Amino acid sequence: MEAIGHALSITGSMTWEVTWALILGFTLSAVVQAVVRRSTVVRLLGDDRPSTLARAAGFGAASSSCSYAAVALARSLFRKGADFTSAMAFEIASTNLVVELGVILALLMGWQFTAAEFTGGPIMIVVLAVLFRLFLRERLLHRAREQAERGIAGSMEGHAAMDMSVQTEGGFARRLFSGAGFTSVAHIFVMEWAAIMRDLVAGLLIAGAIAAWVPDDFWHTFFLAGHPVAAKVVGPLVGPLVAIATFVCSIGNVPLAVVLWKGGISFGGVISFIYADLLILPILNIYRKYYGARTAVFLLVTFFTAMAVAGYVVEFAFGGLGLIPDQADATIPEEGITWNYTTWLNIAFLLLAATLLVRFWRTGGPAMLRMMGGSPEAQVTG
Repeated sequence: MEAIGHALSITGSMTWEVTWALILGFTLSAVVQAVVRRSTVVRLLGDDRPSTLARAAGFGAASSSCSYAAVALARSLFRKGADFTSAMAFEIASTNLVVELGVILALLMGWQFTAAEFTGGPIMIVVLAVLFRLFLRERLLHRAREQAERGIAGSMEGHAAMDMSVQTEGGFARRLFSGAGFTSVAHIFVMEWAAIMRDLVAGLLIAGAIAAWVPDDFWHTFFLAGHPVAAKVVGPLVGPLVAIATFVCSIGNVPLAVVLWKGGISFGGVISFIYADLLILPILNIYRKYYGARTAVFLLVTFFTAMAVAGYVVEFAFGGLGLIPDQADATIPEEGITWNYTTWLNIAFLLLAATLLVRFWRTGGPAMLRMMGGSPEAQVTG
């Protein structure tokens, strides 16, 4: 019981440390999604030119941070006419270039990790685009499109099908501060939380358990921390493998990244681990359903390669610039609740969250929440 209590204590401390940051990130994301229409996104992603991939990354960064929702939304965009490479770039940005991820990384691990995440993300997209140009055959793409058109549902399919942006005319401010804008922000905010809650809770619990129960010596040995050069070589390859094995994705893998960093994984290994939320086994199975087994294997190989390359580039670029923080300074939050700036920020942002939750509840939100995990067809007939 004492060991369980210690693990839960660490989980609670981590949760308290990042609460305000998550609310801030999801609020900003909801604001952008409320004013950007899905039809606009599809219309602008019809090819794989560099400018189009840049737009895909921008739209993705303003979208959902839930890995399952991002994967479902990418398939939805592909079915509606978006280029496959652009859809995958959108998917990567949706989970790895979002505001809330950057804020929580800075809070738990330091600004260097936020900078590395937002540096490596575009590199990963570029590498993936090159790999697709070299190895993605038209025959495989045709089969993927045929499979995608079958409409086989996966996790968060209903959520991906919902376009909750404001449909009224007018500029950004007018649409956002209208009654419909307030409602749209509230709906998106709550449903984004619902989409990531499972993975966030799982990630915090797993991180707390590993931090409390697994000795640092194990991680130092596993990550070859005693051999600096070998650790830098192995890290970006091992990071995705650990992610695949832990089943944790979305924002939920950041608390575990803190534990791995303290345990001795390389800087680039941390980054590739965070990117690999799109390769956990449940999502690989969704790729199989969406695009077919061969395309799922193709995505596994190309995504893994792009993640590893991005990890290596970040490792050596930030190392050359002297921007990698000292692992000896890494700490896991165990302080709990104290009267400091974190507590005051949490109070303020929890009040904001409560306001949005009340608006969501009073404007038909619960009915939409019940539909978000199902298929679009179920929403039509339900």
